[in-house]
Amino acid sequence: MTRLSASDAIGSWRDLRVAVTGAGGFVGSHLATRLVEEGARVKALVHYNSRNDWGHLRSLPTQVVGKLEVLAGDIREPRAVRELVDGAEVVFHLAALIGIPYSYTSPTDVVQTNVLGTLNVLEAVRDARTPRVVITSTSEVYGTAIYGPIDEVHPLQGQSPYSASKIGSDKLGECYYRSFGVPVVTVRPFNTFGPRQSTRAVIPTIITQALTCDRIRLGSLEPKRDFTFVRDTVDGFVRCAATPACVGEVVNLGTGVEVSVGRVVELVQSILGRSLPVEQDDVRLRPAKSEVMRLLCNHEKASRLTGWEPKHTLESGLTETIEWISKHLDQYQSRAYAI
Repeated sequence: MTRLSASDAIGSWRDLRVAVTGAGGFVGSHLATRLVEEGARVKALVHYNSRNDWGHLRSLPTQVVGKLEVLAGDIREPRAVRELVDGAEVVFHLAALIGIPYSYTSPTDVVQTNVLGTLNVLEAVRDARTPRVVITSTSEVYGTAIYGPIDEVHPLQGQSPYSASKIGSDKLGECYYRSFGVPVVTVRPFNTFGPRQSTRAVIPTIITQALTCDRIRLGSLEPKRDFTFVRDTVDGFVRCAATPACVGEVVNLGTGVEVSVGRVVELVQSILGRSLPVEQDDVRLRPAKSEVMRLLCNHEKASRLTGWEPKHTLESGLTETIEWISKHLDQYQSRAYAI
């Protein structure tokens, strides 16, 4: 018998049974750490592989890892998802394939993971009558901003197979809330960055090249993004899950500040005290109609419903991220294009 109901606010996470999909990933590992620190009993799903590699969970402090129950499986396998969800009072669903360039070459893999995976989670929590499930969206579902800052009623535009798969995932969450009463919260982060992020994202790409190369090679420098530090994003996840008013809602998480990719290059070089030439690498360019030129978050809803506000500036987050990557350069291939 669960102690939490769909209408309850979560005042304390201590001893709550929480399941996290995608726990071995960048944001998932930070979320798992936060939940353990809050005293939750965390069951973590990592993607199965023959090396028994738990992804970023392997780099967490032993006092955190020792409190996790780790399951290896595949989000596309209903049985694995049901095992994870069994007994959970809150489920955070973060498992996804997130590489936009990869989605151009392998759309079937992306759709099966991101759409079918979400369906499996929703079916599992529906059958288990889980009191709260948080679905992870992305600002990419908005496409290039029609207006800004972007609020939650902005039209959705599938400008890549990845964004289309996440739109499908979001709409499944909406459907299961409206059709079956599943207590779904949809959290929509804007361009999260921070320690442990891979070079599939632009900020780690810039940092690793600035640390190890004699020049920086990127795609377009013109797109503008709302970069949010990972601990702020995680705080938003926790607050949205804890707030009954967020059930059935989509909630944006972003800073409300937009910065061009070119400006991020300048900030990184300034922090490092370096001045390197920047070259355009055509391989890294998105197709013209697929590039999202502007993403700027309106987070008024998150603030109103949960009291959430970002606490980290871009500069402070970049400094911490640079420090982490500098100490873990063996995990990065600065000259390879990660898709």
